[in-house]
Amino acid sequence: MNDVKEEILDELKEILEKNIDAEKGYKKASENTDHDNLKRYFDRKATERSRFNTELKTEMANAYDDFDVDGSFTGSMHRAWMDVKALFSADDAESMLEESIKGDKAAVEEYDDVLKENTIPENLRALLSRQRETIQNDINENNSLENLH
Repeated sequence: MNDVKEEILDELKEILEKNIDAEKGYKKASENTDHDNLKRYFDRKATERSRFNTELKTEMANAYDDFDVDGSFTGSMHRAWMDVKALFSADDAESMLEESIKGDKAAVEEYDDVLKENTIPENLRALLSRQRETIQNDINENNSLENLH
């Protein structure tokens, strides 16, 4: 595998890892809040990230024959999950939402970094663009508890 392809694949794996972590974090956050609208929001976000993960794995496997989710990938996922779990353990609903938005902003930046690459297959680029846009729209629409219906 050439260096550029390997670097892109590594960046895509990082996005996948963080989406898996976000899915777990949103589930955990939903369990930790008594705020009904926030609970629904976190449940929706967990379901959305689960869908993102399935789509991303499929497109990565189609685009890169040597894509594999085993090995060190699983170990780094667990380490990152421990960080996400700590972020969503706040007692305060507003703090949990703020942490969620902060994580989404970081995700948008990571998507932007990968989307700068010219050698990403078009199907994968389109998927990443859609997922990035969904995350950005959530940030724009749900920046306070009052905005959650």
